[in-house]
Parts: sequence; C-alpha cells; structure tokens
Amino acid sequence: MAYAIPQPAQAAVPVRGSDALFPVRRIYCVGRNYAAHAREMGSDPTREPPFFFCKPADAVVPVAAGQIVDLPYPLATSNFHHEIELVVAIGRGGVNIPVGEAAAHVWGYGVGLDMTRRDLQFALRDKGRPWELGKAFDSSAPIAPLVPAAEAGPVEQAPVWLKVNGQLRQSARVSDMSWSVPEIIANLSSYFRLEPGDLIFTGTPEGVGPVTAGDVIEAGVDGLGSLSLRII
Repeated sequence: MAYAIPQPAQAAVPVRGSDALFPVRRIYCVGRNYAAHAREMGSDPTREPPFFFCKPADAVVPVAAGQIVDLPYPLATSNFHHEIELVVAIGRGGVNIPVGEAAAHVWGYGVGLDMTRRDLQFALRDKGRPWELGKAFDSSAPIAPLVPAAEAGPVEQAPVWLKVNGQLRQSARVSDMSWSVPEIIANLSSYFRLEPGDLIFTGTPEGVGPVTAGDVIEAGVDGLGSLSLRII
C-alpha cells in the first residue's frame, strides 16, 4: 500500500546498553500524583482517582547518557516549567488489568521530563478547558534511554531529583506517589487498551519551576540514569 504523503518517522527511545530502539505508540501522563505538588499547584492533595492527559508520540526528545541536548524554548509562553518524572514503558497490552498483574505488563523504566507551558496550562485550567496547549507541544517530553525492567531492579523507593544550573529544585522518592505504578496501570487500562510501545509519565514531585534560555537542567531517577538539557 502506498501512502499519499511521506510516512512520518517512528518516534522511538534508545534502550540503555543496546542498539535497539523502543518504538513509542502513545504517551499518557498522570496529573498531580504527588500530594506536595498538588498543594503547590493550589489543588486538594486528597487521594482521589488518578486523572490523565496525553502528549503526542513525536513530543519525545531522546537524550543519550552523557549528552547535553539543546531544548528550544517553546512558542507562545513566558512561563516554561520543568517536571521530572519516572516513566513506565509498556511491553504487553491489556485492558482492565488487575493491580496484582500490572507488573507483568511493564517492559521497562526511564527518566523523563513533562515540560509545561505553565501560563497556558493555568489559563486553560481556569476556564475548564483541556490542557493540550500547555502540555502537548513540540519537544515537551525529553527522555533518557529506557532500562529493561529485569535490569532496573526495584524502583519503588528510588530517589527522583532535578537540578537547574547545579541547584536542587525537585527531590522525592517514587514511594511518595499517591498512586503506585501498578495502580496507575490498572486504572489507566480501565479507560484505554494499553499496547506495547505506550509510555506512562507517572507524575512529578513538588519544586516545579521556570527555566529560561541558557539554563541547564540535570534530572534523574537513581538506578535508571539521568538526562541533561540546555534551554536555548
């Protein structure tokens, strides 16, 4: 079958220690999954069912280990924020996945950033409108090489951190999440059929804040690696 236009490139993320690439199908993101972050955003931190938003697959910006990638300051914002997140890569599809079976659907883990046009997000939120303009823009999902689950080991207590120009801004542990990885997978799969190639950004801890041109971001999840970006 011939395509009417040239087929877009497949979005993909490198795999640590391998020449293989993980093809990205969809990107799901969990909102307000750390109580302290919910408070700093002016929201009730009470544990309620998780909610989700999406980014396009081609928002991915692969960042190799030891590399500093230039990340353009995006259009239409004057309040560009960083959000460090544990990323879960799905390797086995399913729908209505029980919590106790969720781990079997995880292919691996990674370090990602949910970059956000905060002024647009807040303006949309205050009007009760979808967040896409604030979240789903070009290059809004930088991600380090993925680590297969068998090589990652337990991630439940892993420290999550982010620095800007060498100064620590975000610091927490995966265990601080309101909803665990298995709970996120179970809940999300009650709305969508998850498929191999899906990525789930699991939420960010407190300490989000703005970056400007010239700033250097370093962010990581212990045991999974880190990534470095320069805002241009």
